[in-house]
Amino acid sequence: ARGYGMIKVIVAGAAGRMGGRLVSLLRESAALTLAGAVESKGHVTVGEDAGEVAGCGQTGVVIRDDLSAVMERGEVVIDFSTPAATLEHLRIAVQHRRAMVIGTTGFSAQELAELRALAKPIPCVFSPNMSVGVNVIFKVIAEMAKTFGEEYDIEVIEAHHRLKKDAPSGTALKMAEIMAKAVNRDLEQVGVYARKGLVGERKKGEIGIQAIRAGDIVGDHTVLFGGMGERVEVNHRVQSRDTFARGALRAARWAVKRARIVSSRTLGIEEPVQIVEGH
Repeated sequence: ARGYGMIKVIVAGAAGRMGGRLVSLLRESAALTLAGAVESKGHVTVGEDAGEVAGCGQTGVVIRDDLSAVMERGEVVIDFSTPAATLEHLRIAVQHRRAMVIGTTGFSAQELAELRALAKPIPCVFSPNMSVGVNVIFKVIAEMAKTFGEEYDIEVIEAHHRLKKDAPSGTALKMAEIMAKAVNRDLEQVGVYARKGLVGERKKGEIGIQAIRAGDIVGDHTVLFGGMGERVEVNHRVQSRDTFARGALRAARWAVKRARIVSSRTLGIEEPVQIVEGH
């Protein structure tokens, strides 16, 4: 019933930095189209044209404050908002059997567990970083951590713009988790997020995660492996927020393709597609 033409996308957090770039790129896309835009209740942009808010001209799509009201128009929700809002949007997406792409960061351990449980019935892509480069790095650093072994110290340094609300970044935490797992450590036990005063020598097995906030930095991440006499650094720097937006749109195409396969089955039982993380 939903057809196989343009993929209809609903953007949640449409007035935010990422939301605006998604709206702009959807306006230019030949494969995807903006079908709905949502912001929080009471947000100053509710009732305005999403394109005007994003600075790319009129789209004919008005920003609403209720995802349920626009859900029937779209096939996939792309969400870069807040943890609480994302969980609520996910519940609505599951009710309507729609795919979802989540780029929101700052979830607590309990919220993450809830997200994973909620997302099971639908195609869902969840990653703290939608860039291709970072997702390649996610794979590489696990192997590097194993190979370097116990004699090399692991540090993660991240830098973002002054308006970012959560720290460390979701990407930095994911990097640290991946490396901790690769060397059989529990990040809850070995993660160090600040150093000040007479803290003593660096403990063996520590994984340091440090955050910098300054100006308009889009997103920098460095993984440092420090040995005696040498160090190896893996750097990733994002020049444009469009890197994340394009990655999210690519994820949306994958998720909708999965949803269409599932809904086209004639068995009467829809096969759930498990959450895909870090892709």
